Amino acid sequence: MSKFEQKISRVMSLVLRHDPGSIGLQLDENGWAGMEELIECLNRDGKQVDRGLIEKVVAGSDKQRFRISDDGCAIRANQGHSVAIDLKLEEKLPPEWLYHGTVAKCMRAIEREGLIKGARQHVHMSVDKVTARKVGARHGKPVVLEVGAQAMVRHEYKFYQAENGVWLTEHVPPDYLNQRFSS
Repeated sequence: MSKFEQKISRVMSLVLRHDPGSIGLQLDENGWAGMEELIECLNRDGKQVDRGLIEKVVAGSDKQRFRISDDGCAIRANQGHSVAIDLKLEEKLPPEWLYHGTVAKCMRAIEREGLIKGARQHVHMSVDKVTARKVGARHGKPVVLEVGAQAMVRHEYKFYQAENGVWLTEHVPPDYLNQRFSS
């Protein structure tokens, strides 16, 4: 992905997950924005995009952050929203272990409170340590936490999986953080 495409991807993440109003965009109750409306709003904001560029950004997203509707008329972020939307996620049985990437400076709070969703709708986890390490590395020296997902299910915690494979839950109490891996 070119630097310009990366920039557009970051802008799309911002407006489709956190602040659609910053460019005058409106999301529906399920997080969808009209494709043409997104293009118009981005162009009005000085970004100079077209459908081809948006489709290239969606296809080139290493984390598959976005989804275009089957009819091609709408687009949304797959997960990570801080705006209130309903992704219509169905509860799903997770694997035995999931992994969450963070940084050392957050560990005291995590040991005290567990993993909290903060401004987002869910805590995000992956099925492998490599992905979790990449997530943590965005903010400093990464620490990978192992989450006892099956133990949580046995205690009636719910899990969901976004369309891009990211696992989601409301909260992970510290007792389910069984191991810590530094890298």
